[in-house]
Amino acid sequence: MLGFFFIIQQIVNGQDKKLADSLEVVFKTGSYRADNILEVLNGLAINHPDPDRAVEYSEALLKAAQALDSIPYILSGYLQKGNALSSKGNLTDALETYFKGANIAVKNHRNKAIGKFYLSIAGVYSVMGNKHNTIEYYTSAIKILKEENDSLSYATALENLGDEYNLSFANPDSALILFYQSGTIFRELNFKRGIAYNLGNIGLAHAQKGNNVVAESNIIEAIDMLDELGDYPPICIYLTYMSDIYVDKQDINAALDYARRSLTLALKYGLKQQISDAYFKLSHLYEKMDSTTKSLDYYKMHILYKDSVFSIKAVQQMAQNQTEFEISRKQMEVDLLNAQKRNQRIIVIATIVALVLIGLLALGLFRRYKFIKKTKRIIESEKNRSENLLLNILPQDTAEELKEKGAVQAKKFSSVTVMFTDFVGFTTDARNLSPEELVNSVNYYFSRFDAIIGKYNMEKIKTIGDSYMCAGGLTKSTKNQALEMVKVAFEIVKFIEWSKKESKMNVTPFNIRIGINTGPVVAGVVGTRKFAYDIWGDTVNVASRMESMSEPGKINVSEYTYSLIKEVCDCTYRGEIEVKNRGKMKMYFVNSFINQPVEHLNSK
Repeated sequence: MLGFFFIIQQIVNGQDKKLADSLEVVFKTGSYRADNILEVLNGLAINHPDPDRAVEYSEALLKAAQALDSIPYILSGYLQKGNALSSKGNLTDALETYFKGANIAVKNHRNKAIGKFYLSIAGVYSVMGNKHNTIEYYTSAIKILKEENDSLSYATALENLGDEYNLSFANPDSALILFYQSGTIFRELNFKRGIAYNLGNIGLAHAQKGNNVVAESNIIEAIDMLDELGDYPPICIYLTYMSDIYVDKQDINAALDYARRSLTLALKYGLKQQISDAYFKLSHLYEKMDSTTKSLDYYKMHILYKDSVFSIKAVQQMAQNQTEFEISRKQMEVDLLNAQKRNQRIIVIATIVALVLIGLLALGLFRRYKFIKKTKRIIESEKNRSENLLLNILPQDTAEELKEKGAVQAKKFSSVTVMFTDFVGFTTDARNLSPEELVNSVNYYFSRFDAIIGKYNMEKIKTIGDSYMCAGGLTKSTKNQALEMVKVAFEIVKFIEWSKKESKMNVTPFNIRIGINTGPVVAGVVGTRKFAYDIWGDTVNVASRMESMSEPGKINVSEYTYSLIKEVCDCTYRGEIEVKNRGKMKMYFVNSFINQPVEHLNSK
């Protein structure tokens, strides 16, 4: 279910209706000291349960804080405005707001604030279904917040990561481990909102495992606590999950009641994502009741609200926002490096002047000559080494642009083929391996994958754990990139099968799933110290879905990719399969090439 992940990131600064009502009276009557205006507006922006009013108060906070040049309250203003916008379902505006705040935090070396903004950015990517960016930003937030000893925000990041494992990766056991860690911290801090979310999340994890009795008990307790706190967005989502539980119990009337309660509450507070989810749930329930007209009406409303949250333009704008943020950070480092170089030149000149002043002009000039010559050799050597390293992590065109301009402009490609691979049962097998054995095994497989995609001029994007991602079509080529990627996939499958039977190396055998999709993407450079080339867009998300819906040893492709290879590939139509957060999608298994077998791998 969409919409839940990014709400949890607000538990550090969650709403308190009673406090908001009290502060609103103080603000409207003007019964506060003039030097307390920032504190009053900040309290209203954090605690107001109506997201529209929260946006107004956060904007007022930003205006007042900027006038007083108060960095802490400027950062809080951006964070609370982003939280309110995300509650409303305005994800593009929320992400843009978070990145603006993160930029200010970076410039002012406010690490704790950076961690909180990363936590919020991860939440938005979670709603969009971008698992890779979600994990990357949550992981960064956890590291920063732990180093800053921010226990509450650290626990929140653990809670969110657990929720991602539970609902996005369908791994409730791993999620429960993280929930128990975060829940312990919330209880030690006596933080009621965190305790409420933790109870609800544990309930959702048990619902995933089929333990509906435990799930229902936890979720109802969480709803009661959140209702008392006036925190409505998560209540809408928990009510929808209660509807699912009663569907499992065959009590359709109770399921309808919970779904209607969720819709009523979401409409009251203008929560677009929760409204969309509630309409979808009601459509599904009326379909089960054979009430086709009502089901269709509710489904139309679901699509209307879903499109208002997830438009293609919004996705593109999010990618642009992230690219601009990362490039801005990189430019700051480049400016600092240039300043250091200027200082080094001043030192060299001062040294030469000192030598001239003591009368050793000839010796000074000679040494200066030798120094410059040696420096040029070092610089040339370092330049060559840097260029080789840059070409190893970036496409050549992108590397040239980065060297020439000091930054990389994001580019849109109309047709790119993206492939994901994933080892089946990796998490279970990894528990039984030493760190050395685990790294050796993953390196063994990924090194060969690198060689295979290099053979077909594909671009390796990144690896996360046991997941390998590459793409074709990011450079000028007249070849059918979809067909070339299928060849890559077959070679990888053959290599995996050969490794299980013939390999003498000390590596763990795995089965592999492969998913492929073709379509438009946005590509650019992200990161600062360890910047990387990455791609974004719905094409990437669908490719990831193709992998997760594949089977061991199989190559699963989307409908569009199938249309590009069907003339030369023997494929099996799998039908329209329900995909989480995507609805039904047509999928195909690629069995072989027609009269064009993939060349056999060299077993050595």
